[in-house]
Amino acid sequence: MDVIGVSSSRRNSENLPHVHKVGRPPRQNLLKEIAGTVRETFFADDPLRHFKDQPRSRKFVLGFQAVFPIFEWGRHYSFSKFKGDLIAGLTIASLCIPQDIGYAKLAGLPPQHGLYSSFVPPLIYAFMGSSRDIAIGPVAVVSLLLGTLLQDEIDPSKNPAEYLRLAFTATFFAGITQVTLGFFRLGFLIDFLSHAAIVGFMAGAAVTIALQQLKGLLGIKDFTKKTDIVSVMRSVFRAAHHGWNWQTILIGMSFLAFLLVAKYIGKKKKKLFWVPAIAPLISVVLSTFFVYITRADKHGVQIVKHIRRGINPASVDEIFFSGEYLAKGFRIGVLAGMIALTEAVAIGRTFASMKDYQLDGNKEMVALGTMNIVGSMTSCYVATGSFYRSAVNYMAGCHTAVSNIVMSGVVLLTLELITPLFKYTPNAILASIIISAVIGLIDIEAAILIWKIDKFDFVACMGAFFGVVFCSVEIGLLIAVSISFAKILLQVTRPRTAMLGKLPRTTVYRNILQYPDAAKVPGILIVRVDSAIYFSNSNYIKERILRWLVDEEERVKENSQPRIQYLIVEMSPVTDIDTSGIHGMEELLRSLEKRDVKISLLVLANPGPIVVDKLHASKFHEMIGEDRIFLTVEDAVRTCAPKMDLEP
Repeated sequence: MDVIGVSSSRRNSENLPHVHKVGRPPRQNLLKEIAGTVRETFFADDPLRHFKDQPRSRKFVLGFQAVFPIFEWGRHYSFSKFKGDLIAGLTIASLCIPQDIGYAKLAGLPPQHGLYSSFVPPLIYAFMGSSRDIAIGPVAVVSLLLGTLLQDEIDPSKNPAEYLRLAFTATFFAGITQVTLGFFRLGFLIDFLSHAAIVGFMAGAAVTIALQQLKGLLGIKDFTKKTDIVSVMRSVFRAAHHGWNWQTILIGMSFLAFLLVAKYIGKKKKKLFWVPAIAPLISVVLSTFFVYITRADKHGVQIVKHIRRGINPASVDEIFFSGEYLAKGFRIGVLAGMIALTEAVAIGRTFASMKDYQLDGNKEMVALGTMNIVGSMTSCYVATGSFYRSAVNYMAGCHTAVSNIVMSGVVLLTLELITPLFKYTPNAILASIIISAVIGLIDIEAAILIWKIDKFDFVACMGAFFGVVFCSVEIGLLIAVSISFAKILLQVTRPRTAMLGKLPRTTVYRNILQYPDAAKVPGILIVRVDSAIYFSNSNYIKERILRWLVDEEERVKENSQPRIQYLIVEMSPVTDIDTSGIHGMEELLRSLEKRDVKISLLVLANPGPIVVDKLHASKFHEMIGEDRIFLTVEDAVRTCAPKMDLEP
């Protein structure tokens, strides 16, 4: 225990060091205050700083380059960069072509629409996107989500035309959602889905996608349309006696093993990254050739049959701009757009940090939204950044978004020349490709790390995972968002408070639980509030501080130590306080005045400028007294200690 010697108050007051008064910030004009708040909320990165003090012609050029970054970095483009982009583009093209066909089937769409979505959207993104590494196209999770939501509204086997139109409508509104969020700089909204929830959701979606592929892998014709694991496994075992096809299983399992081995090789030896990248295309070529020469399709092996030849047809007239499906398309589009945006921005930020360049999240949203709007008018469905393809793009040595243009060119040639050759491609090989691709979405190491760091985050992770696996993608997403919001609400409504003690031989006061050698000051209780004080937590903070006081009074009474005479509230972490928070502080002051120990006083230490301003505006500083507000805890202790009666 620190022992604060007490002689006469006069001698102590003479020996006290100078105590700085807490300054009140100058009053701001209301309009300036609102403008400052809006600027920090929506324009924290000061996006217009490059336009300052520039002539009008230069501002036009900068504005054009801001919308189309390719015209900025394109001026410094070189042949050496093109060589890297060419190799990367060809590599990801060999990966995307078989994946796109499989993802389109996962979304319940004809296979050519997967290829369409790797032709137009990457071109748009290459001109408008700011990421150098992201590879654009259909992805497994969004394809599954879109297919599940669309099939809840329309049965694609009974009404394929209306199903396709609803897919285009959802893609259009996904793009509108993304552009709106980017244009109005509302990108922070996607951050409400925590990293832990995303890890769980992605893992659950991966398991669900893999289970859905059992239909193609086992050659089952009569398969459930539900996505939960119970329904899927029931459907699989029900077909075991008469619905499984051994030739299909042989093809599927053989190439699945080949793909997994190729992926393992690429993971172990980074220089062989091209092995897992080209393995899917090799699998398609070999399996197609095998089925063609053996005519395995005559023995129950299901094949793709037909992929429409030619580039994307226009689909503007196919979008529902009125009628009963307009609202449904809007709802599906908003949901799919948000998930696609979350995945793309996370991927873009990951690779931007690896290459040490800045990524403008709001520009990314506008670029992604624009490509999906244009895509919806050119027979595409929702496209976004693919993590696996982006990783291959990165390892292949891409320098700019030109790799997306190269990939798009290869897909164009495929649509014009090669699609008829996919006629005999077995569905089992597409299932194998999808399973091998989604396995990477199950990040067990991340889940273990989440468990070690934050148990509540782990609950969110597992909640999202089991929600997707045992219920549906929508339920899993709802659980993920709900738990993320619950965590935010819990942290806001139940903020942490701590009792502080003085570290030996310093003037520093810290949490006594974190620093056991920190000593309490006799007769003084020091409590720190680790949150802003709002209507949602003001009552809890007041009650928690009083509980600290009661517990400490009982302890000092039992140990015959000096009674508590001062309550110091350390407010440096309190960034803001509202009207309810002020009322809570007033009630705390009144509660102290009504206690049996009449000399108990409330003292504040180190309130921030916003808090000080509001304390003055509410006249609370007059209630507590200007001499009870200090710059530091040490100032408060040194001022209060000489005035105390240290008798128990």
